This record gives sequence, structure tokens and C-alpha cells, in this order.
Amino acid sequence: MHIEMLKVFCDLADLQSFSRTAEKHLLSQSAVSQQLAQLELAHKCQLIDRKKRPIELTKAGRLLYQAFKDMLERYEQLKNELSTLQKSSVSRINVAAIFSIGMHTLPDYVKKFMVSYPNVNVHIEYFSADRIYELVLSGDVDIGLVAVPKRDKRLDVYDFEDEPLVLVCSPKHLLSYESQIDIHKLQFERFIAFEKGVPTRVWIDNILERYNVIVRPVMEFDNIETVKRAVEINSGISILPQTAILQELSSGTIKAIAFSNEKFVRPTGIIVRKGKILGQAGRYFIELLRKKPQSMKGD
Repeated sequence: MHIEMLKVFCDLADLQSFSRTAEKHLLSQSAVSQQLAQLELAHKCQLIDRKKRPIELTKAGRLLYQAFKDMLERYEQLKNELSTLQKSSVSRINVAAIFSIGMHTLPDYVKKFMVSYPNVNVHIEYFSADRIYELVLSGDVDIGLVAVPKRDKRLDVYDFEDEPLVLVCSPKHLLSYESQIDIHKLQFERFIAFEKGVPTRVWIDNILERYNVIVRPVMEFDNIETVKRAVEINSGISILPQTAILQELSSGTIKAIAFSNEKFVRPTGIIVRKGKILGQAGRYFIELLRKKPQSMKGD
């Protein structure tokens, strides 16, 4: 059975008009009627109730319509996958990440990916979370990496890493001498926060609210790097993902203190537009992101 015949039948069902279907496919109405008759003959049943105006599918017609729709969708997916296979061996995966993930967490995954796909360029750009959602939904990037991912029916959302959250402060701050800290000790402390609306700000505010802790935000920034610089000069304390402060910990410009109450984490996620066709390399990269690299296990 020809693919075009399936398309004609589905359009006839959607448009409910022989004339409009014929016009769309550059056919005569008689040709559309003949194709419908061939289908009814092949399946030994009536597919359209011609007495209704506009025309309607019979029960058998509805079953066939859904089956044809599924087949056409799979056929389009197959064409896209074949096209991807036929492209040059040198290809590119476009990734958009919030700065903290792209700079501090992603490099280990990219290194492991390059072992299997040395000719594939993983192009990473840094954006705000809102902008990443826009770029993924528009198809301008293949994969997005965000903190505290939102669920959206237009997206496939996968868990990435749960990043441990720690109290960070200057070595000159009084709290820097603590080995562990009760979150209640943050009460009324000067606090370097993310801007309102930033997902990590909402997440941390919820933690503080859960423990009835009130801090005094003295500065608000839209990125983690500026928050760190403010903490380094002892403008206040903050709560940050431990993965984003490894360099400052190594150089001794920031102290990190674990909380004694519980292990607080910031969830992160991978977002991909639903129906996005990725090549074999792209699918492998997502699989890699969804599981911890061997070199990082046990950390």
C-alpha cells in the first residue's frame, strides 16, 4: 500500500471533504474516491459514512485512521533517522546549560563522550534557565541542562545529578570555624541570594521556610559566579551546590560547611523537546548524562 494513499485517507478524515482533500494532493475528486474505494475493497468494510454532511468515519474507519496516523508518524521518524545516518561522520550536538552545570559538572561527561565519538562536536552555550527552555522548545538547541527542572508536556525531562548544597562563607566569617552547622544558625544572617524567580532561589527559599529560618538578603544576583565573589569578600553567607565551588575550596577563598540537619541537594535535569530526532551520538550523550560516569562513582 502506497504511503500517499495513507496520507490521502488521513487528510480526507481530517478535512471531511473530498474537494479539499483533492485540492491539497493535486488530485481530482474522482481519484480521491477511487483511492477510498480501493481501501474499502482491500479491508472489506465501509470506512466513511457518505450520507453524513460533512462526511464522517465509520467505526472501522476510525480504527484505520489511527493505525495510518501511527504508521505515517513512524515513517517520518524513519526518514529522519536515515537522513541522520547519511550525514557526514563529523556532526555536532548543541547543548544549552546554566553556567554552574556547564562549567563545573558537564566537562567530565563530555570527556567520556568524546572517547566514543571523537568526531562529534559538543557545542555548549550558557544561558539563563528561562532562555534554555525557549531554545529547546524552538529546536535551536538539542539538549538543555537546568537546575530544578520544570515539567512540561512539550518536553521530555530526565533526572541529571542531585548536587549537594552546603553553606558557603568567607574564611574570615565567624561560621567558618564550624565543622558542621545546624541550619537554624543562619537565622538573621546576612545572605547573598539568587535573584527572585531563579529556580535555585525558589528551591533554597523553600528549604529555609521548611526550617522556619529567616535570613537577611543583602545582595541578589542572577548567576553563581557573582554570588561566589560576594561571599569571598565576606559580604555575607550563601547556600550553593558543592560542585560549583571546588576551585574556591582548593584555593582557600571560600569555606564550605555541611548541614547537620539533613543532606540538602539541588536537583538538576536534562530537557529535550518531545519528538526531537537525535542521531545515534545524541541519544548516546543523553544516556551518558542519565548515569554517573565511572570516574565519578563513589565521590
